[in-house]
Amino acid sequence: MDIGFIGLGQIGFPIARRLLEAGHTVVAYDTRPEAQQRLVALGARPETSPRRIADRVETVFTSLPSPQACLEVALGAGGLVHGSAISTLVDLSSSGQQVARRIHAVLAERQIALIDSPVSGGVVGAEKGSLAVMVSGLHERVQAVLPALEVLGRTFYLGEIPGAAQTMKLINNMLSATALAATAEALALGVKSGLDAQNMIDVLNAGSGATTASLDKFPRSVLTGTFDYGFATGLMVKDLRLYLEEAHELHMTLSVSESVEQQWGKTLDREGAESDFTCIVKPIEDAAGVKIRAQGLGR
Repeated sequence: MDIGFIGLGQIGFPIARRLLEAGHTVVAYDTRPEAQQRLVALGARPETSPRRIADRVETVFTSLPSPQACLEVALGAGGLVHGSAISTLVDLSSSGQQVARRIHAVLAERQIALIDSPVSGGVVGAEKGSLAVMVSGLHERVQAVLPALEVLGRTFYLGEIPGAAQTMKLINNMLSATALAATAEALALGVKSGLDAQNMIDVLNAGSGATTASLDKFPRSVLTGTFDYGFATGLMVKDLRLYLEEAHELHMTLSVSESVEQQWGKTLDREGAESDFTCIVKPIEDAAGVKIRAQGLGR
C-alpha cells in the first residue's frame, strides 16, 4: 500500500518505520527536516508539505501533537483537504471528539473519509508493534486500511460515529493518568511510614492494587530515578483537558477526574510540558519529603 505519513515524533517515527518494514511504500513529511531525513534513510520518500503528499497518495496517516496541529494539517491552506489524490485520512493523533467531528464534516464534502485511530502503548508499543489501536469510521474504509493498521498492534473497531475512537482514547488516558497519580501518592505514604518502595511494588503487583503504573511505569522510570518513559507531561494534560471538555459537552460533573487533572496541572506548571509524564511523582515526593526509589537509587 502507498501511504503518506505526516508527523515523525516519538510515536510517529517508529510507526512509520514499522510500515516501511512491513513492505508499504511511505511518503513522509515532518516540519523537522532531521526527523524526515532519518526515515528517508530507511527507505521513505520525502515530500515538502501535507498538500503535496495528498496530491501523491490516496491514504494518509497523521501522528500529531495537538488538536490545533490536526486541524491545520487536515484543513489548513496547505492541508490535506486540498489534495487531488487523497481519499482516506487515518488520524493516529489524540485530538478529541469535537475536532474529529469538525475534520470529518469538512473532508466528507470532498468525499475524503476520516478514520480516527488513536493509539495507546507508548514508544515501546510503537517500536514493537504492540499498540492498542482504537478505530472508528466507515466500516468499508476501515477494512481497506486494516492491513496497515494491524502492523501497529491490536485493532479495536468502535463503530462509524465520527470521533468514537477519540473518546475511547481519552477514557484510556484518564484511567492511566489516575493510576499513575494515585500510585505515586500511595507509595509516598508507604515510604514515609518506613516501607521499601520495591517491596511495595512487588506486593501491589501480586495483589488487587496492580495497575499499569505499578507493573510498568514505576519499575522502569520511577524506582530507577530515570523518569524517561517516553510520554510528555504536556501531552497527558492535553488529553485530560480534552476529556473534561467532553464531559462538559455531555453535562457531566466528574469530581474524581477533575481532581486528577488538577494534580497533573501542578506537575505541568512545575516540571514543564516537555518533562516525562512519570515526573508527576516529583511534586508528590517533595510534599511528603521522600524519594520513591529502589534501594541504592536515591536520585
